[in-house]
Amino acid sequence: MIVVTTPTGRIGSRLVTLLLERSSEVRVIVRDASQLDDAVRTRVEVVEGSHADPAVLDAALPGADALFWLVPPNPAAPSAEEHYLAFARAASAAIRRHRVGRVVGVTSAGHDFRKPAGVLSAAFAMDAELARSGAAYRALSLPFYMENLLGQADAIVRRGAFSLTFAADRPLAMVATRDIAERAADLLTDPTWHGQENLPLFSPDRLAPDAIARVMSEELERPVAYERIAMDDFAELLRSRGASGQAITDTIEMFAAQDAGIYDADWATAEIAPTDFRTWCREVLRPAVERTAATVGAK
Repeated sequence: MIVVTTPTGRIGSRLVTLLLERSSEVRVIVRDASQLDDAVRTRVEVVEGSHADPAVLDAALPGADALFWLVPPNPAAPSAEEHYLAFARAASAAIRRHRVGRVVGVTSAGHDFRKPAGVLSAAFAMDAELARSGAAYRALSLPFYMENLLGQADAIVRRGAFSLTFAADRPLAMVATRDIAERAADLLTDPTWHGQENLPLFSPDRLAPDAIARVMSEELERPVAYERIAMDDFAELLRSRGASGQAITDTIEMFAAQDAGIYDADWATAEIAPTDFRTWCREVLRPAVERTAATVGAK
């Protein structure tokens, strides 16, 4: 039995599909079972609730051979670290109680980075707590998600630009979420591994934002420019949207760490995922931009 958290998210939903295709027995923890696809709901065991709740974990983990662990974001949390640790402490204790043998967690690359990194530091604290469970643990250590750029489809259509806080000429390690799900499925269905390791997973690209813009322009067949946002301006944007002071600090520290190269050291050991950025633009971003353009054109 494989237990999957966040089964309605980008990674979790794809992972559940892959596991079912491999004839795995799957149990999911989901806050609202109605959000599951009908075809999935009839083929998995469902435990409803939050995986930060020990009682929910006690309902989900009996008989589990492996657990897929992902902490959902919560911008309203008082601090990223406490948010991640609340989930991780509940998980670590439940994993011990139910003797779950293998755990695959979604975390950040850059575990050796020694400066504060906001949300990424919170993920590292989660890893340490899960490792204390004693289970075999693979920390899927990930860089910038390509899917983060989907939120910029409207800006690409309306302004011909996308914006990040990173230096225009500094390569940024990336990964596609479908590759994360595929690697997680491989690990969860393989009973032979043991011990505890970080497993960085990067796309083949080493593209800086200016180069990302060039690839976008070519694949989307429309001009796309990169516009860098100053950290102070981004902090003010978060503040205008009602973010708390700690949430702003956690986010700014994360982006500053990324810009300072938090992922760079992991290039030496990273497993290279199959999806390059150009392919992702063609197969994922372009359809999203075309849908947005059609909506904008209809207004």
